[in-house]
Amino acid sequence: MAPRAFQITINILIIAFVALPLLAVWLEAEKGFRFGYAEWAAIKFTLLQAFLSAFLSVAFAIPLARALARTSFPGRQLIVLFLGAPFILPVIVAVLGLILVFGQNGLLNLFLNFLGFENISIYGLQGVLLAHVYFNLPLATRMLLVGWTSVPQERFRLVQSLDLSRFDRFWLIELPVMQRYLPSAFAVIFVICLSSFAVALTLGGGPRATTIELAIYQAFRFDFDLSKASLLGLIQLFLSLSSAVLVLFFFTNDKMGMGFDRPKDQIRPTIPEKINDFFFICLAVIFLALPLLMLLFKGFTELSNLPAPVWRAAILSLSISFIATLLCLILAFGMLTKIGEIIGILGIAVSPLVLGTGLFLILQYFTNPLDYTLYVIVLVNAIMSLPFVLRILRPEVDLIKKNYEKLATALGLTPWQWFFWVVLPRLNKPLGFAAGLAAALSMGDLGVIALFGNAEYSTLPYKMYQLMGSYRMDEAFGCALLLIVLSFGLFWVFDRFGKLYA
Repeated sequence: MAPRAFQITINILIIAFVALPLLAVWLEAEKGFRFGYAEWAAIKFTLLQAFLSAFLSVAFAIPLARALARTSFPGRQLIVLFLGAPFILPVIVAVLGLILVFGQNGLLNLFLNFLGFENISIYGLQGVLLAHVYFNLPLATRMLLVGWTSVPQERFRLVQSLDLSRFDRFWLIELPVMQRYLPSAFAVIFVICLSSFAVALTLGGGPRATTIELAIYQAFRFDFDLSKASLLGLIQLFLSLSSAVLVLFFFTNDKMGMGFDRPKDQIRPTIPEKINDFFFICLAVIFLALPLLMLLFKGFTELSNLPAPVWRAAILSLSISFIATLLCLILAFGMLTKIGEIIGILGIAVSPLVLGTGLFLILQYFTNPLDYTLYVIVLVNAIMSLPFVLRILRPEVDLIKKNYEKLATALGLTPWQWFFWVVLPRLNKPLGFAAGLAAALSMGDLGVIALFGNAEYSTLPYKMYQLMGSYRMDEAFGCALLLIVLSFGLFWVFDRFGKLYA
């Protein structure tokens, strides 16, 4: 780990960076704004869509995770790996892909018209739910899959020896797994959907489909009502923190004991169960892959025709991504402790729009906040990636400390020697993965830039949103493909370098 003074300094800076904007938001909210019908409607819709999104995601994840856990076939590992792709896929890109499949002129409506049915609309609550399930179904599946594959084989052998029925197997083995993992999966997805912005911005909108996050954006960007934006931001923070704490009351431990870490030998599914598993796996692969394939096909023909502003936005996005990634890693090196990881969670507990609003309120007393747009975007992107980077690096650092700390003490290594000679060389592989993840997340971010973006400061996601808003869809498809290539390319390059020098 880094020297203690460096750790303390970084932790204090992170707390201050989050706390001071929140304090500014709190003071602004104290100026007497009162909620009207539109604000209460936004709160109700936010809670409704977050609850339904989390419920649908975990409900569909149960049969999919069960199918992947008990089925072995060529390509299974590839499918499990593919489930991680939506996490680093830019939200605005996935939304455009969903429009190609489920939109007014999408594949689904073309098929319904062929059968003589009317079109269905992707906009409003149904569109928000569709997009949230697209992003969070893989996350819920991966979380449940960890639980199913961690069940000791002794339990399956016990079920076989007692000749118990399928219902008994579900009651004794599968239900305890769901009791352990479903509340966490539901709570995590609920919190994610509470602060979802790009999905609500593109597929929601209107009085009946406005989230708190979108209401903050509208109050700041269009009405410039800072008091309203601040109070909405505090409610957003309260809901997110309350949801994160609530899951602790539903968490249950596994009371059936541990196994002997033998290879898993689950009960073989019957023929009807195999057919059922095959159906759910195929349905999930089509649902997740089709929008992306459609987008790649559409964007390939338009990539060479993109106007110059799009390429300038791409260069700006790459610059922001590199700087934000470097800053995120520097901050992470000072927070590789349990306390540091807890502080780092503030990055996902606080909405980027709330942070952006708070920073604007602070900067306006000293200078023109718009002059510091790029600095704010870089800082917020780095903070937003911190929780994921810390979760990747800290277990590895703890292992290094366990194996080498006594030897380092015996050799009399200084804290900086310990960090550069012992810790850093052994972190290359997880460090590459963490840097790739941070770079991809920053590349696809459409948060603070939506507040401060203009013709001069326009990132690739924001430029793509502008193209969609002006109905220049062909250029938007090309822009989406470019964003996919750059996001996944950054992830692959960093991850590859980490593995090469591990």
